[in-house]
Amino acid sequence: MGTSQSTRVALPAVDEKSPPDADLPNKRAVRKGFQPISLDAVNFLLSDMQGALGPYLVVFLVTQQHWSKSSVGLVTTIGGLLGLTMQVPIGMLIDATRAKRAVVVAATTVLAVGATMIFLTPSFWPVLFAHTIMAVVGDVFGPAIAAITLGLYTRETLARRTGRNGAFDHAGNVSIAIVTAGVGYYFSQRGVFLLVPVFGAMVIAAVLTIPANAIDHSRARGADPLPGADASAEVVFRPARVLSLAKMRALGVFAGCALLFQFANAPLLALAGQKLAIAHPDVATALTSACIIIAQVVMVPMAILVGRMADSWGRKPLLLVAFAVLPIRAALYTVSDHALWLLGVQLLDGVGAGIFITLLPLLVADITQGTGRYNMALGVVITVQGIGGSLSGLAVGLIVDHFGYSAAFVTMGICAAIAGVAFFLFMPETLRRPIGGAGVTPKGR
Repeated sequence: MGTSQSTRVALPAVDEKSPPDADLPNKRAVRKGFQPISLDAVNFLLSDMQGALGPYLVVFLVTQQHWSKSSVGLVTTIGGLLGLTMQVPIGMLIDATRAKRAVVVAATTVLAVGATMIFLTPSFWPVLFAHTIMAVVGDVFGPAIAAITLGLYTRETLARRTGRNGAFDHAGNVSIAIVTAGVGYYFSQRGVFLLVPVFGAMVIAAVLTIPANAIDHSRARGADPLPGADASAEVVFRPARVLSLAKMRALGVFAGCALLFQFANAPLLALAGQKLAIAHPDVATALTSACIIIAQVVMVPMAILVGRMADSWGRKPLLLVAFAVLPIRAALYTVSDHALWLLGVQLLDGVGAGIFITLLPLLVADITQGTGRYNMALGVVITVQGIGGSLSGLAVGLIVDHFGYSAAFVTMGICAAIAGVAFFLFMPETLRRPIGGAGVTPKGR
């Protein structure tokens, strides 16, 4: 595949560099009137709005509309598979476009329309269509917000800002979960879907408070130069060939480890919820909700902590903690069925997943710096990760049916341990530290 049309990129001046401990946007963004609270609001309000509807949709269709489980499974599977196939093309679109705010606004609008359609006509074909388009546009938000963040903040302040994004995202997850539960309890399960256009309108308002010309679109797609480049030069930038991503060893290793991590992590909450339901059937729903909220609450301080430590410790040591926590968590689930024990173990989900989710966009940004293919590479990793999560559901179901819950937990723990060992042995440190004015590029890039 040929290279895209070249663009001229002026390298950033040396005096643009912010102090290492700053959590401030780049000087261009400040001059254009950008306020960090705008990005805080977007992360808080968006907070996986489309993903949060998934469990409520299944419950609503089965209990209120009396759908068969096979019909529900067909709808969710089609949407999930199509969403996975569109992740990389959407990443390429976000790399190419300078209208990143408009992409978020359009995706939010489609999400609101889809949820409203489900509310108005919860029959098979309308729900299938609505859920499918919602699954596709749901792929937009993660890469788009990551790109906007990269375009607003310098590399020196990116780690802290990424941690702050994560903190507001998880806090929003908790808040929206509570609001959703209240609407479902006091009004109706069907009314939950009307929350999407309400929060969607607020997301659009927040996105539009970010000045369009404050975003450095070259940096937003990873086209900024590597450390040590001549700061006064102007170069002709050509995005890396698409197939060149396949030659990036670090990206391949990380994608493979992410697949195993998600394969092991994705089913653990559902398995724990099933154990709670069996042991405590009268309060199963409340306990499952508690598992979700506990993990999200822990992720808030974890995201902030990781953002503050990522530049001093490096990316690899922190991610090794996330990989180490996962098999421990899986093993501890087998010890007891007591509600307090299972809820306590769920705290570790907030630690491991909190670290991994925060560092994923940061590590991909490290690897792809200078290529102009940041969002495409991020789409590749998210797609591979999604494949791991999808495959684990079937695998765990078979294991539980034939060998029981403990065997499923142990199997997932072994997969997580393999991922951790592979990450330790083969993944290079991606943080580039200036040495004598020159940049350090990770091996195997």
